[in-house]
Amino acid sequence: MQYLLPRHWLTAVVYRVARIRIKPVKNALISAFVRLYGVDVDEVSRDVPDAFRTFNDFFIRELKDGARPIDTRPMSIVSPVDGTVTQAGKLQADSIFQAKGHHYSLDDLLAADLDDARAFRDGSYVTLYLAPHYYHRVHAPLGGELVAAHYVPGDLFSVNAATVLHVAGLFHRNERLILRIATKHGPMALIFIGALNVGSISTRWSGEIRPRKSGVVEMLDTSAHSRRVEKGELLGWFNMGSTVIVLLPRGVCDWRHDLTPGKTLCMGESIGEIGKKVGSEKSRVEPKSRVEPDFFVRTGN
Repeated sequence: MQYLLPRHWLTAVVYRVARIRIKPVKNALISAFVRLYGVDVDEVSRDVPDAFRTFNDFFIRELKDGARPIDTRPMSIVSPVDGTVTQAGKLQADSIFQAKGHHYSLDDLLAADLDDARAFRDGSYVTLYLAPHYYHRVHAPLGGELVAAHYVPGDLFSVNAATVLHVAGLFHRNERLILRIATKHGPMALIFIGALNVGSISTRWSGEIRPRKSGVVEMLDTSAHSRRVEKGELLGWFNMGSTVIVLLPRGVCDWRHDLTPGKTLCMGESIGEIGKKVGSEKSRVEPKSRVEPDFFVRTGN
């Protein structure tokens, strides 16, 4: 069905609806969304729905201080988002596992210089799905310095579980924004994957980027803001739900033993450690997490 849909047109419509400022309309949209998905409004930093100008303003909501504690241990790698693990593990050469029967390559995903892709050959990756009702801000898994950012135009297929299982090369077919960050442990890539109904992607360096179906890869000017990022620091956000992929070089990290498909994470909790087997010891910070066994039959963006 998605092949037949006017995906960019639908996404543009959702973009406009999500920015309606008529108070009764935007309040009705927010209230219906909260009821439908059971959003925990107690952790939101502003009054719901009145303090939000639009539905999108609520969608990219900030949380109260302390709602997402950051694991501050020097060797920990933290989840950049509230998300559900779709895949995690080691790359086979330059091949990344998407789902049963589907792999895609580093070159296709990064759409950049071959040396950039080679840096992650045989490395580690984790793919995290942000359901529509999750907190949608993206934070730094490790501290470091932004060295490059580029936007890759592309399609807007949904990134829900059913689509991941059936659309080959989904993550390199969709539009994406790629941040390359130099850490003291080596390079890290953080990839924002666009999707159906994701009206735009925003970072402090890029501003708001609206979807483009085609065109050249755009290297972004990052000079207007500090390139230094601390672990857990805000990097950007999705305007509607999507997926984030984290890439690290070979031998840099060990993921938690329970970082398996269906595992739901809170932003800031440890997902692995630098050069150390993890999972047997508890993190100093233990935000709520749970396994959602019905992940693979749920729908969303």
